[in-house]
Formats: sequence, C-alpha cells, structure tokens
Amino acid sequence: MDLNNILTFIAVATLLVISPGPNGFLIAKTVPLSGHRAGLANVAGFVAAFYVHGTLSIFGISILIVQSANAFFVFKMLGATYLIWLGVKALRNAVSQNSVTHNSEPELQQKTVSTKGAFFEGFLTNTLNPKVSIFYLAAFPQFMPIDGSAFSAYSLVTAHSIVNVVWFSAMVFTLAKVKSATNHPKFKVWLNSVTGVVFIGFGTKLAFAKSS
Repeated sequence: MDLNNILTFIAVATLLVISPGPNGFLIAKTVPLSGHRAGLANVAGFVAAFYVHGTLSIFGISILIVQSANAFFVFKMLGATYLIWLGVKALRNAVSQNSVTHNSEPELQQKTVSTKGAFFEGFLTNTLNPKVSIFYLAAFPQFMPIDGSAFSAYSLVTAHSIVNVVWFSAMVFTLAKVKSATNHPKFKVWLNSVTGVVFIGFGTKLAFAKSS
C-alpha cells in the first residue's frame, strides 16, 4: 500500500479524532469519576468499534445501511437513544451526587463505572454511530489501491486506531494527573451536569441527521 496514501489518511483521521465529539466528552467524564483504567477501557472500546465498522465496510454492509433510508433511520435512532441515555444517566448522577454532598457524606455514593462497563460505553458509543460508518465508506475508496485487499483496508483501520490510542491515552493520563484537583464532590456534580447536557445534545443532533 502506498505510503503517501497512508500518511494522508492518518492526517484526515487525526483531524477527525481531535475534533470535539462524544469520545472526548466520554473520556472527560470517565477519568475524573472512575480513574485512568476506566478511561483506557473507553479507548479500547473505541478501537474495537473501529474494527467492527471497518469489517462492515469491507463486506459492503455499511453502504447498505447508509443507502437504505429505513435501515439508516433505525441505526441512527439506536445511536441517538444510547447517547441520550448516557446524558440522562450523567444528569441523574449529578442530582444524586448533589444531594449526597449536601448531606455531608460525599464518599458513600460516588457513581463510578467498572473497567468492563467503561469498555462497553466506548464500544457502543462508536458502534452505534452511523457517522463512523460514513467516515469509513468515504475514506476507504479514496485511500485504498485499486486492487486493495482486506489487509490494506485493515491497515487503514489500524492507522485510525493508533491515532485514537495516542490522542485519547494522552488525554486520559493528563486528566489522571489532575484527578486530585477534580475529586471535589462539587466538581463531580458540575462535570456530570455538563457531560449530561452535551451527550443529550449529541444524541439529539444525531437523531435529526440525514443520510447522505
């Protein structure tokens, strides 16, 4: 596979990764509340989802979903519902944490997520996002050689995954270093409130997205 194509794809993928989106906000929510291991589990979930989307694109399933109005509607509504559910859950945690804080027992009911739970949050956030499928469907034809094999396609998926691992792992460890400063119950209430509203916003935006 041509090196220039790979480097160009990495540049495009990097712009996509560093742009604000559900992944960054999920990491920003997870690490202060549940620690760096849960944050890294989020990242592992992202990567697993990319290979799912890559595989669906290689076998032509993603294009059927994107081109079928009914299939795209069902797929995007599943993703939107999941993002909104994450937002509602964060808002509920904010209300719960706020009431505990006012009762002067902040350590008793801190809402944390397990490593396994964090993995599936990252996995589902990306697997149920039709925009990831659209990215692969748009990117693969441009960067794949004419006689491109499945190996070449998975090379692009791997490149995308590496960019994600580097960027979000750096984000995880940066947030982990300031975890002590973000461990105050009032900050957790604020963080859950903000991420809850943001996820509901992402979910609502996805619900009204149109297939291209």
